[in-house]
Amino acid sequence: MAEIHVTPLGAGQDVGRSCIIASIGSKNIMLDCGMHMGYNDERRFPDFSYIVDGNLTDHIDCVIISHFHLDHCGALPFMTEMVGYNGPIYMTHPTKAIAPILLEDMRKVAVERKGETNFFTSAMIKDCMKKVIAVNLHQVVQVDNEIEIKAYYAGHVLGAAMFHIKVGTQSLVYTGDYNMTPDRHLGAAWIDRCRPDLLISESTYATTIRDSKRCRERDFLKKVHECVNNGGKVLIPVFALGRAQELCILLETYWERMDLKVPIYFAAGLTEKANSYYKMFISWTNQKIKKTFVRRNMFEFKHIKPFDKSYIDNPGPMVVFATPGMLHAGLSLTIFKKWAPFEQNMLIMPGYCVQGTVGAQVLGGAKKIEIDRQTVEVKLSVEYMSFSAHADAKGIMQLIQYCQPKNVLLVHGEGKKMDFLKKQIQTIMK
Repeated sequence: MAEIHVTPLGAGQDVGRSCIIASIGSKNIMLDCGMHMGYNDERRFPDFSYIVDGNLTDHIDCVIISHFHLDHCGALPFMTEMVGYNGPIYMTHPTKAIAPILLEDMRKVAVERKGETNFFTSAMIKDCMKKVIAVNLHQVVQVDNEIEIKAYYAGHVLGAAMFHIKVGTQSLVYTGDYNMTPDRHLGAAWIDRCRPDLLISESTYATTIRDSKRCRERDFLKKVHECVNNGGKVLIPVFALGRAQELCILLETYWERMDLKVPIYFAAGLTEKANSYYKMFISWTNQKIKKTFVRRNMFEFKHIKPFDKSYIDNPGPMVVFATPGMLHAGLSLTIFKKWAPFEQNMLIMPGYCVQGTVGAQVLGGAKKIEIDRQTVEVKLSVEYMSFSAHADAKGIMQLIQYCQPKNVLLVHGEGKKMDFLKKQIQTIMK
């Protein structure tokens, strides 16, 4: 029996730049091709020269992208158009529709605002996406006469998939990012009992067991309500797709129920596009939304209005969702700089922050932060509330029990936390 070799070019014990080469027999499969949000130099993209000096296409048999987050697909145009790979690339239909929008948005920030060079162009993003083959869930795709792949629903974000890959008699499952608990707009991840030789699983929240979702939601609404009641402004940094829709649905229903008049804004041109994709790919959402959809669209909000930059200095309370989610650039950072020095304001961080980002510094308790050669005093209150769409330790264990792999490999997490989870997994796999 040939061995399965795994080479992480990123996200081995880190969150960012997911890119894993799995070698099964004579076949090499690239799982994700992401960028790292914590770096602005060449470390941002995977180092492809590590696996091959010559032609990438000769070495890699196919590329599989699990979902549209940039730490999983952000280096794809760089690899296809600048390094030169023209073999097959697979992803789901929603991922193929949404990835180019996020890639273009990121390119604009890097090139037009930060003036970076050696970056892919808009035309390169379009050319790259032309090479992509979109797959349906549970569709068995024959890549060549040996490789067979099949996608399963992963929750997490719209279009996210886990992939079951078979080469001859051997198989592996790559989870990408997944969520084992359904939420307000997506269902839970699901896979059948495929008993692969290897399960490669993300482990972002390897040591966390989350409290009940209802408690977290109540806590979130209470804090937002108290802050605006006291005349404060609430900043919620999010990525344009995913948690954003989740929290918008939550606030929208609460505002309606409590008959609140304080304005809620969403700052991102991307969101209108995002919501239209949610409408288009309604079959990827959860049952409740599909049922409600006949009467009204859950993604058309009555209380949430588009944000204009001039509103930053408006007096009085407001709630603003702004991108990006880790406060590493863009509008959320601009608003943060303005609102941070005032203690009646509040920052709610709903997701994971990579080391090195302003978000991570604030969550670490920093009271003074250097941003663009300016010192910002942090006086607003800072709340971390995990509305993350990743599986927690319980969810990861659940998936292992579902799919019953012979071996498990943890990626996309922090080394120390993985050690803890490894011990837990060993107890159920004996």
